[in-house]
Amino acid sequence: MNYDIANPDLAEVGSRRIEWAGRRMQVLETVRERFKEEKPLEGHVIAACLHVTAETANLMLALRDGGAEPVLCASNPLSTQDDVAAALVAEGIPVFAIRGEDDGTYYKHIHAALDHAPAVTMDDGADLATVLHTDRRDIEVIGSTEETTTGVIRLRAMSADGTLRVPVVAVNDSATKHLFDNHYGTGQSTLDGIIRASNVLLAGQNLVVVGYGDCGRGVADRADGLGAKVIVVEVDPVRALAAAMSGYQVMTADQAAEVGDIFVTVTGNKHVLRGRHFEKMKDGAIVANSGHFDIELDLQALERESVARRVVRENLEEFEMPDGRRILVAAEGRLVNLGAAEGHPADVMDMSFTNQALAAEYLIQNRDDLEPRIYTLPTEIDDQVASIKLSHLGGGLEKLTEEQIAYLSGWQEGT
Repeated sequence: MNYDIANPDLAEVGSRRIEWAGRRMQVLETVRERFKEEKPLEGHVIAACLHVTAETANLMLALRDGGAEPVLCASNPLSTQDDVAAALVAEGIPVFAIRGEDDGTYYKHIHAALDHAPAVTMDDGADLATVLHTDRRDIEVIGSTEETTTGVIRLRAMSADGTLRVPVVAVNDSATKHLFDNHYGTGQSTLDGIIRASNVLLAGQNLVVVGYGDCGRGVADRADGLGAKVIVVEVDPVRALAAAMSGYQVMTADQAAEVGDIFVTVTGNKHVLRGRHFEKMKDGAIVANSGHFDIELDLQALERESVARRVVRENLEEFEMPDGRRILVAAEGRLVNLGAAEGHPADVMDMSFTNQALAAEYLIQNRDDLEPRIYTLPTEIDDQVASIKLSHLGGGLEKLTEEQIAYLSGWQEGT
């Protein structure tokens, strides 16, 4: 554990941040109140490998109030908010994370969390699950949950080759996660990170979005709203067509590299921007990644090709090329929204973390009926989360009449 429980100043700052985020997380608070009464997680250790932020802290407190013994480690070396970690430790929740930790420490902390012998694990990128399936096969868990597209891809690959040995709830596949967290959360927080790192004006800039999934759409839409000229790079023809019909230019990475001012990768894949692309970029191009892992950018190639590098602003590093061009990398190529900013707003993490809490409950309640494969939370849980959120936004739902219900369920009456 990396935080001294006797450090009241740091913990107090974190406590205020947690309280502020909690005010914007009404859906999670609703579930938390039920958890306090029912204690559905009673006696179970839950180890979470998530971004250590104020929003995550509210999830940890909700799990604790549900009777669980939560343990937290970081899912990214640059995403930990140290004051939040200190505040959780002051609450008696073990935290194994510190901002800026190296890879060795990062995995040491994952093992430290697993040392608590969890019944359920929660992941943001599948690192915890991967270690659980390789180095820590001694630990028997009821099941796992996964928060991200990247993590679900990894876990589906494990399931396909027969190595997955626990049931996994793909929280990312819940509509109230990927349609909101990925789109609205990633869109806003990514641009927030780029602006904080560079203080660049987005209006009038050629902003290249590499990947047009739920996250890429969000980045493109928010950038368009701020006046950027959006270019999309995509390998999927349907997504590329959708981008074109939304009014964005669609190019290959090679074409976009020559005209882009700002580049954002959101693919979940490896080296989508690499040496040949860096060679074509203009002087002053800014490169950022909002996919889970920094491997989306081939930074080793950039380093090899550069003749000098220096930090020009906090979270912004400049690489000088042999011809004098300068390419700027935000947040070391890691998640720019968390490395250079504060991540997604609490309002949208509210639904994602409610899904995480309900997924843990689902795994525990259905432990005898689940097989080692990928599951999605039942639609009724999605609908419940959406309905609670809508009510807090002041919205109301129309209800079908009995006549309408009968019509929709029949087939004979066509007029």
